[in-house]
Order: sequence, then C-alpha cells, then structure tokens
Amino acid sequence: MGAVLGALGSCAAFSSCASCASSLAPVAACCCGSSACFCCCVRCPSCKNSTASRIVYTIILFLGTVLSAVMLAPGIVEKLEKIPRFCDHVPESNCNSLVGYLAVYRVCFAMAAFFLLMAVLMFKVKNSSDPRAKFQNGFWLIKIVLVIALIVAAFYIPKGKFGVAWMYIGMVGGYLFILLQLILLIDFAHNWSESWVEKYETTGNKRWYWALVLVTSGIYVLAIGAVVCFFLFFTEPSGCKNNKFFISLNLVLCFLVSMVAIHPKVQECQPSSGLLQAAVITLYTMYLTWSGMSNEPDGMCNPSGSLISSDNLAPGVGNGRTVIAAVLMFVMVVYSCLKTTSSNPLTASSSMEETLLPDYSQDAESGNATNDENRVKIQRVYDDESTAVTYNYSFFHLTFTLASLYIMMTLTNWYSPEGSDFTTLTSNWATVWVKISSSWACLALYLWTLLAPVLLPDRDFGH
Repeated sequence: MGAVLGALGSCAAFSSCASCASSLAPVAACCCGSSACFCCCVRCPSCKNSTASRIVYTIILFLGTVLSAVMLAPGIVEKLEKIPRFCDHVPESNCNSLVGYLAVYRVCFAMAAFFLLMAVLMFKVKNSSDPRAKFQNGFWLIKIVLVIALIVAAFYIPKGKFGVAWMYIGMVGGYLFILLQLILLIDFAHNWSESWVEKYETTGNKRWYWALVLVTSGIYVLAIGAVVCFFLFFTEPSGCKNNKFFISLNLVLCFLVSMVAIHPKVQECQPSSGLLQAAVITLYTMYLTWSGMSNEPDGMCNPSGSLISSDNLAPGVGNGRTVIAAVLMFVMVVYSCLKTTSSNPLTASSSMEETLLPDYSQDAESGNATNDENRVKIQRVYDDESTAVTYNYSFFHLTFTLASLYIMMTLTNWYSPEGSDFTTLTSNWATVWVKISSSWACLALYLWTLLAPVLLPDRDFGH
C-alpha cells in the first residue's frame, strides 16, 4: 500500500512539475523568444499583436519617465554624486543642486538611444514574416536588459559638453514631438466631435446634444479663464510687451479659428465640424502660451521663476506645468497606440474605430469556432500583420525617441545650462519661441484641416 501511495505521490509531483513547466513556457517564450508578451497573461483579453507590442513599448517609456522623475528626488542625489566623473567640471557646492538634472539627461539619453536603435533596425519591415518583426514583437527580456545597459553606460559618459549639447538636441526633439502631439490632438478632437454628433443624429437623443453644448462651453470657459490669469500674472501695466503680444494674438487667432469652424461653407464640406474640436484646440493653444511664458528669463514677467542655481533648486517634477505636460503626452501616446493605422496607403482604413479587442466567445460557445480561432483565444494575442504591418515600425520608434527628448526637457523645465561649468540652469528665449511658435503651428494645422476640403473639393481627404 505504501508503494502504491508513493507511486501516486510521485505521479502527482511529476504532474505538478509538468503543469508548472507548461505554465512557464509562455513566459519564457515572451521574455526570451519571439512570442508576444501578452501570451503569458491568462487574464489579458485577446488583442492584436501590433496593439500589444505598442502597449508594452509605452510601458517601457512610462517606466523610463518614472525613473527620470525619481532622479530628481533629494535622496537619490547622494548616491549619484559617488558615480565616477559624474560631477567632473562642476563646482562641488553646485553638484548637489544640479546632479538631478544631469541624471535626467542621462536616463533620457539612454531611452532615446534605445528607440532610435529600434527605428534603424525596423526600417522597411513590411510584414510579420520579416525576421526583424519577431524582435519588434518579442524578445522583451533582451530589450529590457539592453535599456538597463544603456542607462548604466550613460552615467559613465564624461560630463564635458554633454549637458549643453544634449540640451539643444532635446530642444529640437521636444519641438518636433510637440508638432506630432498637435496632429494627434487634432485627430482626437475630430473623432470626439464626430462620434457625439453621429450619436445625436442617429438616436435623436437630446442628451448627446446637451453633452456637446456643456462640454464645449466648459472648455471655452477654461480657456477664457486662462487668458484672464495670463493678463493678471504674466503682464505688468508698463512692461511685458512680449507677453501681451503673445496673449492677445493667440486670443484673436483662437476666435478666428472658432468662427471658421462653424462657417456654412466648412459645415457643408464637413458636417461634423463644430465648436467642440475648436474649443479643444483653443484650450491647448492657451496651455502652450502659458508654458512658453513660464520659460521667460525676465523674472518680472514670469512669476514662476527663471533661474535654478545652487541656492534655488526647483525640480521639474514638482510643478503643475510638468505634470500637465506629462499626463497629456501619455494620453496622446496611448491614444496613438490604441487607434488602428496602416503604413500602406492602399490598405489604410479611413475609420479609426476598428475593433482592437475582438470577441470570440460566441463562436466558441456555439461550437462554430475554427481551430485557428480557438488557437487565437488560447494564445490571447494573435498575428494581424501576416500580410502587411498595421503601423510603420520605424516611425513609431522615432516618435518615442522624440517623446524621450520631450520628457527630458519637460522634467528639467526646458532650462538651459549657463556657462561652460554648468553652474546654473536658466530660462531662455529660445524655449519661449519654440513653444509659442508651436501654438501657432497648432492653429495653422487645424485651420488647414477646416479649409482644405473647401479649397480642394476634388481631393479626398478621408478622415
């Protein structure tokens, strides 16, 4: 009897080990192989491989942002000062103050380098049969180790001119990302307005109409309130002419764009066009105006301060401007990840509302599910790029490269190293003009989306 029980125990142990091994197999395939990462998550809903990969890359970017923000914490500074050559050419009294900003530069340098490397490696990938597509959608452990290695290596870069040079590279990259963010914001505003207008026209439900009115009115009230605050805090009766010019011009431009949005000709070509998307663009323009004026070097016209030195350290993660910028950035990044796009204009869908999480439960319950569909349901993530990729891999990683630079500039308040010894960080007019000009680019781009169908009626502008 004991022998039988022993045999049964051995069988149970073997069965348990086999079950454990089988459960770990997807995890190993996810981390070290070409399988999609969500395959190891039994509770994750079924979704497309392209969507799952973009979400994981977004998580990597988010973790890099968190790490950069942590570098600004006072408790981390003491550890960073012990890194060899990290504070070379910086006076000892100032190293404690500026080391956090130098650390942010290095972490974001590593993140940008990783995504830029991925952009180069994924150049001209056409479909999932390309071996490089497997690296894009799998081998996550290898890529995470690569990111960590780049971050560690970045901290051993001699200071020299690194801070100054990388700041200017970050400024250019941050500006380019703002432009990409503008395009996504305009697309989001159009989709939002079109969705609510369509629901109102289809159902005839007055709730959608009043929702449009209330949301649009609320956004305009916020924008007008922002303008009032700008005149109160960023101008002086006898000075601050630049700020008065920025505020007044953007206010007039926003009013004109709002009028164009409801012009009969525009409404005829774009029935879904209206004040909701114009209100969103107006509020974002005011945010860019505020962000630009907050970087002015003139302390009298900039109540938020213009100088960081050894006696006055204001970590970027602690102010509202940085929080708003970071939240807005990740909302737009997640939005871009969850929308369906195509790198092939011949196969691109004009609808941005294609289902990303298909449901196979009804087919499975009715017994009509095919073997492939059952396999999809078990694997959680399925290949939707066997014919053509649904998004341009290289452009996606270039966007995240620019996002890394934008994060760097945002967390450091777009401050500029002053002097070759990096003893202080100051506001600068270059940053002001970058942000103010981006607000004008936003309005110009939105205006073009309104006027293009009117001026070029023979062309199909799609969505």
